[in-house]
Amino acid sequence: PSLMLFFAALNGVVCGIHVLQSSTLRALPQQGRAVSHCQIEMLIKAPPSEADAEAGSAANWMLLAAGSGTAFATAVHVPAFVNFASQWIHIANAGVSGDAFSAPLQFWLFFAFMHPLLKPFVQIGEILHSSPGPSIANLVPVSFVVANAAVLYMLSTFSQFRNALNVALIGLLINFIGCGLEGSGNQGDYNLALDDGAKGCPAYEQVRQPSMDKFDVSRYTGRWYEHAFHDWTQFSEVYDTTFDIEVSSDGSRWLDDFGVKGPSPAAAPVSWQKSPITNGAHYFLYGKLDSQTPGLLQESGFGVTFPNYIVDVQKDGDRYTEAIQFQCLERGGVRIFEGINYLTRSPTISAEQLAAMHERSRIAGIAPYGASAAQMHIVQHDAKGEIQNSWQDFWKYVGVDKLLALLESASHSAFENVEGL
Repeated sequence: PSLMLFFAALNGVVCGIHVLQSSTLRALPQQGRAVSHCQIEMLIKAPPSEADAEAGSAANWMLLAAGSGTAFATAVHVPAFVNFASQWIHIANAGVSGDAFSAPLQFWLFFAFMHPLLKPFVQIGEILHSSPGPSIANLVPVSFVVANAAVLYMLSTFSQFRNALNVALIGLLINFIGCGLEGSGNQGDYNLALDDGAKGCPAYEQVRQPSMDKFDVSRYTGRWYEHAFHDWTQFSEVYDTTFDIEVSSDGSRWLDDFGVKGPSPAAAPVSWQKSPITNGAHYFLYGKLDSQTPGLLQESGFGVTFPNYIVDVQKDGDRYTEAIQFQCLERGGVRIFEGINYLTRSPTISAEQLAAMHERSRIAGIAPYGASAAQMHIVQHDAKGEIQNSWQDFWKYVGVDKLLALLESASHSAFENVEGL
């Protein structure tokens, strides 16, 4: 699975090569006429090449093996997908429609596919930066380029291999998402099941702890360090996760500057300092506060608006030093998303502090929603300062920082409750 995106990208390049070859060969005799859809269809239906014929038996076995694996993965996860579909039917039958239905579904689909698409980048980076030999412009090892060329040649020459790879990739994707629906993967960042553990979302009053009495949101502002999470909008490969909270002067609006770096040195010991977000990336979530219910806000991000509960805080004098946050999104009585965050003002946390936060979560009643040691991912904090190297210069040169800002703005939708923010 870690190479899924790599081979998918290679396959896309190969398909492009085939189309270009077809365009050139067919267009020349016709003195520049454009290639028609029929010509492309003829290309697709073209008889096997000599290389295909020579490889025939072995390639057919590859396709059979890939097809068998995909069929097996599909059969194993059919109950999970059927249950998922029935839950959305229940939501629709409850009268949920329009944006109220489509926005949460798109929210779920976005992250269900982003995890299996983005995670391979970490392993590809490890392969890239572990490749031996001299490098081109101090960036890409020659051996990595040669290996890629060999794979491209194989995929462009042997259509059976390419077809087998496509089938295998589909099977891997089905298996990855199926494991997420069943909760058999990483419980911290990829528990995709709806309504597992407990049904629906609790009311704030059911989980709010006495420590929230006389809560003052102005003392909640500033930087928080995340130490553990149960949240499929986050990725276990990142580190140094921070929440920088700002509140409007009238106390009615909230801005959460969510910052991450990645991949972490633990997830990618060879390549962590060469990624486009080595020095950090930010996403902004917006919230509205109601003075009648301190600690409860309606937060908007990723195209949806959902309740964010500040369940518990710990204080040192007048300063809040620890916090437990719980987000929950439901439609038609079905819980679609839950997020749990353990935050402190320090980048370090002791085992005793972490255990105490688990216990306070249990007392608050949010353990069934994922606030247990087995269901939360521990965030690594390892501040290393600004990293400068040839790869960071390259990312700046090609404008990755501008692209990240564009993606952040594009990920918000009209359905989010950000009016007046």
